[in-house]
Amino acid sequence: MGQTIVLCGLPYTRPRLCPVADHEKRWSVPQLLLALLALLPLAASAAIIDRIAVSVGNRVVTTLDVDREIRVTAFLDGRKPDFGKASKKATADRLVDQQLIRSELEYSRYPAPSAAEIAPLLDEFKSKYFASDAAYRQALADAGITEQALKDELVWQRTLLSYIEVRFQPNIQVTDEDVRDYFDKVVAPAARVAHPDQTPSINQYRGQMERTLTGQREDEQLDVWLKDARKRTAIVYHPEALE
Repeated sequence: MGQTIVLCGLPYTRPRLCPVADHEKRWSVPQLLLALLALLPLAASAAIIDRIAVSVGNRVVTTLDVDREIRVTAFLDGRKPDFGKASKKATADRLVDQQLIRSELEYSRYPAPSAAEIAPLLDEFKSKYFASDAAYRQALADAGITEQALKDELVWQRTLLSYIEVRFQPNIQVTDEDVRDYFDKVVAPAARVAHPDQTPSINQYRGQMERTLTGQREDEQLDVWLKDARKRTAIVYHPEALE
């Protein structure tokens, strides 16, 4: 006598057959076929949940990538995620840039930071914004992200900053004239407003200004590099996936 079988598993997982006890509902073969046919639309819908949002050469940015990036960056910034069309497009653009840079990192075999380097950053973030580990865990759950996704973002930010410094900083020169001009136009006016009873000194702010100007020029050089990389790469957006 053949064994009676039932469908097991959730609608979004691959159906499987398993034996049942006598008290469980049994399926005849016609009923089983009908049940399998009923699951096909669900399987089809599950297959398109994660769609390609952008093709970047031989890489892709998916809708889940965009959703995760929006959630994680909002979590780190302490704000609500924005899933509007403009936000999705801007996030997709940012992820395209990431893919271009990741290709360069892989080509140059640039090392990623170790877990030991990232752990203090995560600990600092947790202690700054959450009263306890339980509160932190609950916030992650409420935001719909995993701790690993958060760690991955911190790894990426650390990698990117380090790479930009190594890749572009050696070609940057900040002169005394640059510092003086920035001081006169930006720093001194702001300092007089903040401390009207004091006369700002250029030497007081020199180190900070040199770092700021260096950072600005690193960003400018990165933008130039990205524009060139985009021209050299086949990039195809799928607007319907970013609605």
